[in-house]
Amino acid sequence: MERLLAYPAGKNFAGARAAAAVELFYAAGIRVSELLGLRLESVNFQQGWLRVFGKGAKERLVPVNPAALDRLKEYLAARELKFGGRAVAAELFLNRDGKQLSRVMMWKDIVALGRAAGVEIKPHPHLFRHTFASHLVQGGADLRSVQEMLGHSSLNTTQIYAHVDKGGVKRAHERFHPDK
Repeated sequence: MERLLAYPAGKNFAGARAAAAVELFYAAGIRVSELLGLRLESVNFQQGWLRVFGKGAKERLVPVNPAALDRLKEYLAARELKFGGRAVAAELFLNRDGKQLSRVMMWKDIVALGRAAGVEIKPHPHLFRHTFASHLVQGGADLRSVQEMLGHSSLNTTQIYAHVDKGGVKRAHERFHPDK
């Protein structure tokens, strides 16, 4: 994950688009359909939130870190250079013709970025969502907050994404069990 996030994608349109997508996938744990549905008005750059429409058209606000917002700004600058004042689709992520980017093209972008960054496994959009949830839980976030960020209606679904670290279980037992 670190290698992908640190890779300098460059200022060209496709590279900036892939880098922004990877940052947002990992920073917010959003689904590919949610990312592709984002519009400029979906992003609150000042407060660091994304307004996301998930499954069943459920709306939620998801916090996003400054690094992801900076990558998004870089992409938006590259997008402006490419399209100038031309009429384009309302979504943030566009193809070379100015239309909404497809899931297939997003997948190809991520695979190409992974290859360029020297990542051994083939990255895919859902990998970032899973890693987002796992890293939050490993860092100490409560499952209820992670559930809210992922947009799950059931906590059971969230637990699938948040595999419990066995070392963390042992440390918790040693720290909190009354029979120390």
